[in-house]
Amino acid sequence: MSNNKNQGPDWVEDAKNEIVGIGKQGMKHPSTKPVLIGAGIGAVAGALVIGGPILGGLAGAGVALFSRLNK
Repeated sequence: MSNNKNQGPDWVEDAKNEIVGIGKQGMKHPSTKPVLIGAGIGAVAGALVIGGPILGGLAGAGVALFSRLNK
């Protein structure tokens, strides 16, 4: 079993870079608006179910960031 780091996309590193970029550039970063929209949709969906709007917002932001990384 080999530990070759070049076997596929390093999504953890990509996510870290996106999150740092969003933190530094704010609304100027291309990922900010889709992630905020995803958080809003998740918050509304979370308000309708048991999880609550905070958990739903985090889940929505995570899904939006993940789909952004897969592009």
